[in-house]
Amino acid sequence: PDCFFVFGSNLGGVHGAGAAKSAREEYGARPGVGAGFTGRSYAIPTKDVYIQTLPLEIIQVYVEDFVRVTNTSRRHFLVSAVGCGLAGYTHEQIAPFFRGSKNCWFPMEWQPHLT
Repeated sequence: PDCFFVFGSNLGGVHGAGAAKSAREEYGARPGVGAGFTGRSYAIPTKDVYIQTLPLEIIQVYVEDFVRVTNTSRRHFLVSAVGCGLAGYTHEQIAPFFRGSKNCWFPMEWQPHLT
């Protein structure tokens, strides 16, 4: 019950495909909430309100917010490959942003990039 699903979202909170759809259907992500806690999940924007991919520098800011949350929370987080699906970034580009996160389970493809 203390585990939250972390997924890539868009700033409009339209959770219609990929991990965002799973977050809506299985973890209660609410439409219209594109960043932060929503239901039993945590949204990290990787696309804007027009569903255009955000620049890495902007995504990094949202991930830094998430990392701060993990360092002050007793919750556990199941992190999907945020930004590596529909947003089109690689594991090598995104995974290092999550260094320093606490209480997280990450995709296997990210392991070499988290140390």
